[in-house]
Amino acid sequence: MKIIGIIPARYASTRFPGKPLVMLGDKQIIERVYRQVEGILDEVVVATDDKRIFDAVAAFGGKVVMTSTEHRSGTDRVMEAYSKLGEKYDVIVNIQGDEPFIQPEQIKQLCQCFNDDNVDIATLVKPFTEDDGIAALENPNSPKVVLDNNMRAMYFSRSVIPYLRGVDKNEWLKKHTFYKHIGMYAYRADALQRITSLPQSTLELAESLEQLRWIENGLTIKVGVTQQETIGIDTPEDLKRAERFLGIKE
Repeated sequence: MKIIGIIPARYASTRFPGKPLVMLGDKQIIERVYRQVEGILDEVVVATDDKRIFDAVAAFGGKVVMTSTEHRSGTDRVMEAYSKLGEKYDVIVNIQGDEPFIQPEQIKQLCQCFNDDNVDIATLVKPFTEDDGIAALENPNSPKVVLDNNMRAMYFSRSVIPYLRGVDKNEWLKKHTFYKHIGMYAYRADALQRITSLPQSTLELAESLEQLRWIENGLTIKVGVTQQETIGIDTPEDLKRAERFLGIKE
């Protein structure tokens, strides 16, 4: 299979404007993401809507494409970038531009899901552990996933799913394996084109999770399980956490 990674990166983040260009140690966040994944895919490209990000990527030698400022989601931005490149790939990996510690093994896991010819989209989950605690499980900012026996996603929710009837919730993590969604996606090229042309769905609007639109429209989402946590940078506080992870003193 021929596989490309596209990194959507916009400047106007509500909670952390300009974060792709923020320094994390000796490199900007966007360069750290790029360096983490280059060399394990056939091509890596940044898709941005801002000339400052475009220039920064070009300056460190990365490949970059300018896209519209009007996109509803990173998925739509990935689709525009893929179309502009004009080269055909079997699989497109959507690499979050604020995940500087994404692991090559996680990208490989996503790609391996497409060994099944019936898979349209791939994503990752991480099991919650007892040490995470019930508060982490109930956090609506950590979507949960239920899987079928073939490791395909049945549903995503900000609520805890499944609900363990008759079990004290403080015992839930002991009695069942719950899965936290890790927001990485890969798509077959035809599936990406299809999902970006679909209107928003009822479940998507209810939960504010775009992957529910895909399930409602019959696309198959294969799930890989990772034990590695990601450190996304959505706020300045997340940046401090990432700096601690790197061992950078404040």
